[in-house]
Amino acid sequence: MKKYYAIYKPFGMLSQFSREGNRPTLADLGEFDKNIYPVGRLDADSEGLLILTNDRSLNSQLLDPSQKHDRTYYVQIEGEINEEALIGLNQGLILNIKGKMYHTKPAKASMIETPVLPERDPPVRFRKNIPTTWISLKLQEGKNRQVRKMTAAVGFPTLRLVRWAIEDLTVANFQSGEVRQITERDIFEQLKIN
Repeated sequence: MKKYYAIYKPFGMLSQFSREGNRPTLADLGEFDKNIYPVGRLDADSEGLLILTNDRSLNSQLLDPSQKHDRTYYVQIEGEINEEALIGLNQGLILNIKGKMYHTKPAKASMIETPVLPERDPPVRFRKNIPTTWISLKLQEGKNRQVRKMTAAVGFPTLRLVRWAIEDLTVANFQSGEVRQITERDIFEQLKIN
C-alpha cells in the first residue's frame, strides 16, 4: 500500500533515517515502515517541507527537472534587500555548484512580511545593528545549497531557510517536527501530478 507523509523537518535534523553520530534524523519523528524514504532532501541547517513515501514513481516525477515543479522557500537574509538583488535572483545567477559553474534558471523572488513559522531551535542570532529581510524565492530546481549560494551571490547571506511549499502542498500551520499522513489523491492533486 502506498503511503505519503508531509513533515516539517526541524533545523539541525538530517534528511535520512540512518544515524550519523548523535545528530537527530527522520527516525526521531516516529515509526515508519522500512520502505518509507524522503523525496529529495533538505540540508541539516534548512527546515520545512519534506515528503516521505514508499511510492517510487512520485520520487522520480518530483525530482525530474523537466517536470518543473515549483518549490517555494521563505528566506531570512542579512540586510535590507534591494531591487537590484531581486532582479539578479529573478534572472538567474552563475554559481559554483560542486566545483562546476552553473547558471541557475530564472526564479521568482519577492520581499515578504515576516512569515508565521515555528520557532527555530536554536533561534537565529539577533544583531540589533544589522537588519534582516524575508524574501520568498520560488525555484524549479534544487542544486546543492542553491538558495544559500544565490542570496550570497547578490550580497545578502541567508540566516534562516524554510522550504514552505512544493506546488500547492505547504507546511502552513505545521509545528516543527510535525508529521501528517496524506492520501494519494490529495498529494497528487496538491503537487499537480497527473
